[in-house]
Amino acid sequence: MNVVPDTSAVIDGRVSERIRAGDYDGATVLVPEAVVSELESQANDGRDSGWEGLSELQELAELVDAGDLSVEYVGRRPSSSETSAAHEGDIDALIRAIAEEQGATLLTSDVVQAEVARAKGLDVDYVEPKGRETEHLAIEEFFTEDTMSVHLKTGTRPKAKRGSLGEMEYVPIEGEAVSTEERMKEWAHDVEESARGSPKGFIELDEPGMTIVQFRDFRIAVARPPFADALEITAVRPIAKTDLEDYEFSAELKDRLAERQRGVLISGAPGAGKSTFAQAVAEFLDDENYAVKTMEKPRDLQVGPDITQYTALGGEMEKTADSLLLVRPDYTIYDEVRKTNDFEVFSDMRLAGVGMVGVVHATRAIDALQRLVGRVELGMIPQIVDTVVFIEAGEVDTVYDVTTEVKVPAGLTAEDLARPVILVRDFETGRPEYEIYTFNRQVVTVPLDEDGDGGGQESGVGRIARQEIEREIRSVARGHVDVQLQGQDKAVVYVEEDDISYVIGKGGGRITDIEERLGIDIDVRTHEENPRMGSDGGGSGASAGGGTDTDT
Repeated sequence: MNVVPDTSAVIDGRVSERIRAGDYDGATVLVPEAVVSELESQANDGRDSGWEGLSELQELAELVDAGDLSVEYVGRRPSSSETSAAHEGDIDALIRAIAEEQGATLLTSDVVQAEVARAKGLDVDYVEPKGRETEHLAIEEFFTEDTMSVHLKTGTRPKAKRGSLGEMEYVPIEGEAVSTEERMKEWAHDVEESARGSPKGFIELDEPGMTIVQFRDFRIAVARPPFADALEITAVRPIAKTDLEDYEFSAELKDRLAERQRGVLISGAPGAGKSTFAQAVAEFLDDENYAVKTMEKPRDLQVGPDITQYTALGGEMEKTADSLLLVRPDYTIYDEVRKTNDFEVFSDMRLAGVGMVGVVHATRAIDALQRLVGRVELGMIPQIVDTVVFIEAGEVDTVYDVTTEVKVPAGLTAEDLARPVILVRDFETGRPEYEIYTFNRQVVTVPLDEDGDGGGQESGVGRIARQEIEREIRSVARGHVDVQLQGQDKAVVYVEEDDISYVIGKGGGRITDIEERLGIDIDVRTHEENPRMGSDGGGSGASAGGGTDTDT
C-alpha cells in the first residue's frame, strides 16, 4: 500500500498518527517534494504551520530509523510561480498527480482537495482537520476587569495597560517572569489555532512576519522576525461598551444624525475612546431603523448582529466601497480613515449619498478636518463632512458644525476679497471657531477668538498676512526684510536701501501687483526709518503660534 500525504495532513500530524494507530501497517509513505517546498516556504515566512509540518517529517524519519515505516520523497519541486499560486491550487494539483501516477491513497485534511481527488477517481483518506472550539485563550489570564491591552515579548516581562479611559497606566504584570521564546511560541500557537478552530474567531491578516487575529472581542497581533526584532504578541479589547445617551450633547447629536444622512468625523488620540463612541453611534442608527454597515480592518467594533461588518475586499477598501454601494446602506461606519486612499473612499461614498461616520486619529478637533485639506477640493469639504466630534478620555469634548459661505474672511476688509470660506462653528454655542479658505494660492486655517485678551498678540489672520507679505517681498529683495502690520489692511515693509527700487518696481508696478494680490496697502521704507531698529532687530521671525486678538 502506498500513501501520499498532502500539506494539510503533514501539518496536522496525521501521517504519524495513522501509523501509530496501525492503519498503515506495511505501507510506503510517498512524500511529494511539493509538500516539502510548501512547508519550507511557510517556515521561512515565520509561520507556525511550516515548522509543525517540518517537525512531522522529522518524526517520520525517526519512525523509519525504528523500522516501523518506509518513506520516499517523490516528484519535483514546484516552480516559484506555482508556489506563489499555491492558494489557487497549483501545488494541490501536483500532489494529486503524484498520487495518481503511483496508484496511491491520498491522505488529506483539506475538504476541497479530497472532493477534487474523488472527482478524479482517486482513492482518498480524508481526516477532519485538527481544530478545537475553545472558550478561552491562554493569555486571557493576564486580563483583569480594567485591562485594555496585554503586551508580551520574548525576553521581557509581560506588561498591561490598565485603568479607565484616559487614565491608562502601562505596568508590568505582577508575578510574571521574563517571557521565554518557547512560552511565546506556545501563546502564539494557542491564539492562531483557536482562531482557526473556533466559530468565534478568524484570522484577519496573515502576512510573513505578522498575523492579526480577532477572537471574540480580542484583537490580537502576533509579530515575528524579521518584521519584528523578536516574537511579540499584543492583545487589545474594549473595556467599555456605551450607548449614545452616555455622552454629552447626546440629544442634539441624536437629532442631527437621525435628521438625514450626514458626514461625521470622530477624532481623538489613540486610546481616547473613538471606537467605543463609533459603536454607540452605530447601535443608535440601527435602532433608528437605518441600514448600517461597517468598513474595518481589522473588524473589531462590538456591534449587534444586525450590523454587518466588512473588511478590505481583496485587500482594497475601494472594492469594499463598490460592493457596499450595491448593498445600499443608509450609514457606513469607517474605522479608521487614515491614508489618502481612505479619505478618497470616504469622500466618494459620502458624495454618493451614503451617510458616513469616519474614525480619525487627531490631537485636536480641527486637525481631523485639516486632514481632508489637500486630499479633496476645498469647496467640497462641507459636503463630505458637516460634523466633527472630538473624543478625549472617553468623553465628547468638542463638536463642530461645518458649513461654507461666500464672504470676506474675518480680519480682512476689502469687499473684493470675498471668497468661499469654510466656517467651523462650535456646535453648542454656534460661535465661529475657525475659518478655512484660500489666501494667495495657499489654503489657510485661521483661528477666531472673539474674546481676545487684548494683550497685543498677533492674530491668526494677521500672522498669515505678515508671512505672505514677507514671502512676496523676499522674492525680489536681496537683504533683510521686516514687516509690521498697521491694521487689518495696511502694512509697512522695511528693506535695505539698495532694495527699495527692486521692491517698488518701475513706476511702482511691482509693489502695486503685490498689493492687489494680497488686498493690503503696503508702505515701503528703509531699515533706518524702522522705530524698532536696535530694540528687537525686526519682526520677520516673530511668529507667535495661535493669535488671539482678531476682530470678526
